[in-house]
Amino acid sequence: MATNKNAFDILKERGFIKQTVYEDDLYNQLGKEPTPFYVGFDPTADSLHIGHYIPVMAMAHMQRAGHKPIALFGGGTAMIGDPSGRTDMRQMMTRETIAHNVAAFKKQMSRFLDFEGENPAIMVDNGDWLLNLNYIDFLREIGINFSVNKMLTAECFKTRYERGLNFLEFNYMLMQAYDFLVLYRKYGCKLEIGGNDQWSNILAGADLIRRLEGDSAYAMTFTLLETSDGKKMGKTAKGALWLDSNKTSPYEFYQYFRNVEDVKVEECLKLLTFMDLDEIADLVKYKDERINYAKARLAYEVTKLVHGEEEAEKAKRQAEGAFSGNVDAMPEVTIEGNPDTVIVDAMVLAGVASSKSEARRLVEGGGVKIGDEKVTTVSAKLADFGVTDSFVLHKGKKVHVKVVLK
Repeated sequence: MATNKNAFDILKERGFIKQTVYEDDLYNQLGKEPTPFYVGFDPTADSLHIGHYIPVMAMAHMQRAGHKPIALFGGGTAMIGDPSGRTDMRQMMTRETIAHNVAAFKKQMSRFLDFEGENPAIMVDNGDWLLNLNYIDFLREIGINFSVNKMLTAECFKTRYERGLNFLEFNYMLMQAYDFLVLYRKYGCKLEIGGNDQWSNILAGADLIRRLEGDSAYAMTFTLLETSDGKKMGKTAKGALWLDSNKTSPYEFYQYFRNVEDVKVEECLKLLTFMDLDEIADLVKYKDERINYAKARLAYEVTKLVHGEEEAEKAKRQAEGAFSGNVDAMPEVTIEGNPDTVIVDAMVLAGVASSKSEARRLVEGGGVKIGDEKVTTVSAKLADFGVTDSFVLHKGKKVHVKVVLK
């Protein structure tokens, strides 16, 4: 679904853009001709997570506006590790693990990007040019363009001073800048986009192209999904919110967005769905209980994008069943257990608590029920509530799961 609207306007109206440089020039560039652009992904896991979602959505909007997406996977840089946003050094990875993770990424990204049409997205691996670099040649061509004094002022390095920043990681900015240069030379890439924690690295690449090629290159970063108190969104009882259904089930994924804060619904609808802005405005104009309809729509649309319509419909039915108390429509989980299983253990096995200590806190706070009975002691067993083979577990007002023992 192509659009004639300037991609910059689309991203700005939907709230994507956090920082950019030479804004007027970039606007004109995106308005005059199809522009190759890239986003870098370090394949440190075998699934994308919600932190990748906004850059991927931005790529999709850009592609729909006629621009050329390049998904760069860090087969080379992942063997060192990006210090941005880290307080410790990333674990180094093997080539085999990286290749496996990249294949998983492409499958997930195919739900958002077209890899086969008239303007196909392409995938590249910076290991193709980084792993065989001649270090002396690299220093002479690339290193000479970087000021150490200026690099030390970059935010991505500041957070590492107390714990120590080794020279291996200090090279990361040079390598990411070199990626941009290689993509410019090979594909005419003129824009790098990414999360705001990448600002210093992206600027370095744009500056390198201007110095060595005498041509314009641009940088753009995006807002991060945050809660109203400034924490990153995307944490669940089990950890990160993954796009892989084996790591985060479609129901858990649906429920996460069904339960976002009221004040974040409009932002999430703009950033995480392709819904028309007028429709979004109409959905969120009411600030009373009617906002729940907007939340349900958000959960459905995002789950459909990530997992497909069938799984979104299933998750919706399960959520409605849990809310209405319809046991047959509730999400179901099977655990290893018996009537003598302690309830806090069953909570961890069922995935409604990340640890026994969290489960105990929930019980002590009065937030756990088996059927209609409240659990009041942390030592209580399933047999105390008449459980033989299955039961309904309630955590607070929003989590309701049918648990089957085996």
